[in-house]
Amino acid sequence: MKPINTPLRYPGGKQKLAPFILELMNANNLVGGEYAEPYAGGAGVAIHLLLSGHVSRIHLNDSCVGVYSFWRSILTKTDEFCKRIANVPLTVPEWRRQKEIFSRPTEFNQIDVGFSTFYLNRCNRSGILSGGLIGGPKQKGKWKMDARFNREELIRRIKAIAQKRKFIIVKNWDAEKFILEYLPQLPEKSLVYCDPPYFHKAKWLYKNHYAKADHSRIAQGIQKNVKQPWVVSYDGVVEVLEFYIERKSFLYELQYSADTAYKGMEAFFFSDNLKLPSSSSVSYIDEALKAS
Repeated sequence: MKPINTPLRYPGGKQKLAPFILELMNANNLVGGEYAEPYAGGAGVAIHLLLSGHVSRIHLNDSCVGVYSFWRSILTKTDEFCKRIANVPLTVPEWRRQKEIFSRPTEFNQIDVGFSTFYLNRCNRSGILSGGLIGGPKQKGKWKMDARFNREELIRRIKAIAQKRKFIIVKNWDAEKFILEYLPQLPEKSLVYCDPPYFHKAKWLYKNHYAKADHSRIAQGIQKNVKQPWVVSYDGVVEVLEFYIERKSFLYELQYSADTAYKGMEAFFFSDNLKLPSSSSVSYIDEALKAS
């Protein structure tokens, strides 16, 4: 089944990996269980797994109040949100107005903040919330700001997700708190997928990003405290590989397209209690370090 699209575009979005995550779940008898993402963002994998009936409940967390407000708004005020999608002007003045709302979230209600996040995500280059407008402020580029704003399709996606609202939990916690305090409450038959901000380039891509010490602490927290089967994905740089040196890993080359296209290595790390599908090509971290 083709992955069902999330309404959000996200730098490094992992939606295309949904079939691989499902393969992992099948290999470990996790289908029908629950699924959690401490760094939800666009939640492409989570949405696909829930809407295709492979998990019974999803737990989404994002420390960005704008992203959290988006998910809460489409679940609790679906009709109003969809009405806004249908009627909002796709103009530079409106884009500037939405930027103002996004930059001052405490001054507006949740649906306003959630919609501003959505608007910027669909109208900015590569979906980067702090990025520039598709086509530029004079709208003279090859692509215009409406290039990723198919109103009917976006409304369809949001309504499909909202129909499953009873099975979607959304939190606005710090990711570390979510990992240490919330994940232990989940059933044993759950899969946790952690996709932290990239080690490199994160400050250009995300509103919230980590310093090296933060990445290291998060890695320790995941490996020592998460008892359910877990998967972590990162940019495959030496520093990150060292954080997970004792774990199984999977490396591959990925073409990034955020702002400017470039190639990089993506790394996956797996908990010891997670069996990898036999069809997967697995390499270990010490081999990756030798090749770096």
